[in-house]
Amino acid sequence: MQIHPLIESSAALLTFCDLIKNSDFIAVDTEFMRENTFWPELCLIQVANSEHAAAIDPMAPGIDLQPLLELLVDNQEILKVFHAGGQDIEIIFNLTGKTPHPIFDTQIGQMALGQAEQVGYSNLVEAWLGIMLDKGARFTDWSRRPLDKRQIDYAIGDVTHLAKIFPMMLQKLIKTGRGHWLDEEMEKLADPANYSLDPERAWLRIKVPSRKPEVLGRLQALAAWREREARSKNLPRGRIAKDETLADLAAHPPKDQEGLGRVRGLSATWRSNDIGGRLMDALTSAKPLSKDEMPDRAPRGPGLGKEGALVADLLKLLLKIRARELNVAARLIARSDDLEALAAGRREGIAMLEGWREEVFGHAALDLVEGRMGFAVRNGKLVMTKIEVAEAADAAA
Repeated sequence: MQIHPLIESSAALLTFCDLIKNSDFIAVDTEFMRENTFWPELCLIQVANSEHAAAIDPMAPGIDLQPLLELLVDNQEILKVFHAGGQDIEIIFNLTGKTPHPIFDTQIGQMALGQAEQVGYSNLVEAWLGIMLDKGARFTDWSRRPLDKRQIDYAIGDVTHLAKIFPMMLQKLIKTGRGHWLDEEMEKLADPANYSLDPERAWLRIKVPSRKPEVLGRLQALAAWREREARSKNLPRGRIAKDETLADLAAHPPKDQEGLGRVRGLSATWRSNDIGGRLMDALTSAKPLSKDEMPDRAPRGPGLGKEGALVADLLKLLLKIRARELNVAARLIARSDDLEALAAGRREGIAMLEGWREEVFGHAALDLVEGRMGFAVRNGKLVMTKIEVAEAADAAA
């Protein structure tokens, strides 16, 4: 594989994009800083196919990233390969208003091949290539210039290794017949709705115990206000006000701006400064949520009391057994809230009762809750066992 010098000019980037524009796939990674900003600061982009690899400096004066961005979001012929790519995709969405498509995430791919649910990149490389990565550059301040050779080599390694691993992983997925299992997961990851930050919906990320329309209306207004403040100042949301502070203000609003000085989590200066005034404007103009705006109630746990909880525990045990038999990460098959919903009697809107999940686990889960499935110990291992219809009827009686 040819490793190109650090790309710092529009001409060099255009030449590189011409080299890779007909690839079947490209591996993509980014380095960014976001500890002190609202928007992640893009510091480096690494791209590789099976023959070429390069790091691109988006901070280089005058560089035009458009050829690369077009390749990522407009070229539907190239598969874009990431590892744990949510934040990389978010950055690309922020720059273009689009997400890369089609995509493949090797962290999710590993789940279908029996690895841990959150396998890290270094573990991935060690498992597939037998290479122990040098982690010394992990905590680099990628925004500082110039970058030295060790930093650039470390960054490019993220995509050169990935470009070698992906074809191997793809072949194994094809061999096991599990490639189609991942289609839905990849489409979810590429959904632009995941990365579109509507200030009016920011409140949905904040936990608050109340379901009073007036409280939720105030929370909606406060969260939207904080979102706009954070964006305009390019500061993390928590630097403006923490979630628990907004929840407290929504539930117990002060009578006037003077009262902000007594709110835990806010500076005493807010009782008289401009940002405190803007907060109060948002608070006083808030309206209760209408009936149509009220969120659905969160699904409760099993509605059968202690017995329902036991059923959910049995389903979790069944999932562990099935995941072990299939050699696949359990979370790819079903999540705890779906198991609890099934134990509570729900049958609609549960992912594990649809598609391939129903085939490999959903049927067995239904058999268990409806009395057609049990457990047995065979050769020292816990296994699932079918219960004959007559036997199941006797047990139910």
